[in-house]
Amino acid sequence: MVIDNPIIVALDLPTAEEAVVMAREVEPFVGGFKIGLGLLHGPGPATIEAIVRLGKPVFADAKLHDIPSQVRSAAERLAKHGATWVTAHVSGGIDMLHAAVEGLSSGAGGAEAGILGVSVLTSLDKSALERVGIRRSPGQLVGKMAKVAGAAGCEGVVCSPHELNVVAQAAPGLLRVTPGIRPQDVEDDQARTASPREAIDRGASLLVIGRPITQALDPAAAAEQIRAEITG
Repeated sequence: MVIDNPIIVALDLPTAEEAVVMAREVEPFVGGFKIGLGLLHGPGPATIEAIVRLGKPVFADAKLHDIPSQVRSAAERLAKHGATWVTAHVSGGIDMLHAAVEGLSSGAGGAEAGILGVSVLTSLDKSALERVGIRRSPGQLVGKMAKVAGAAGCEGVVCSPHELNVVAQAAPGLLRVTPGIRPQDVEDDQARTASPREAIDRGASLLVIGRPITQALDPAAAAEQIRAEITG
């Protein structure tokens, strides 16, 4: 699916009511919305339906990772709630990803929907990977995962801005979905970040942006400013 505005606002807020209020405020300046684990496991997936009513695509960041049958069922249910995209960890393997793709397609009932394969979280760097026994660099790992995601029929890959070129080379047909977007290089718990303009220049298809918009004094103005930055 192609959208005109690549800004996807991460509605990582405490309640569904706050998420809807925020979504309404910034809707004119963004391309879609992300519902993360906090809302999916709190108010629940019906939050997706509430946001979908605003007329923009919703990205359910469920980060599915389980046996194939469970993942298929979960993806199908999220599609029935109206999710355009659903995330699943590539580390779950190609059979699990196939199941996610099949479940999402079944639940979408002919509507556009795609699985986004989660590669290496933006909170992890090389040293963090080594501490859990992974001796590859983030770039090497993302490149391998992108190929697996493509072979499984995923629509895209979620990767940090630093691995955008790696994904473009490994699986050029996939959407490149990029969290870790921080205007003016403001960093928090994200280890591998970039500014919105840098990410677009590196080939990002969609920019997932949360706190720089949702925690701004004027979220709508912040979203409008980022849109101007990436289109100017």
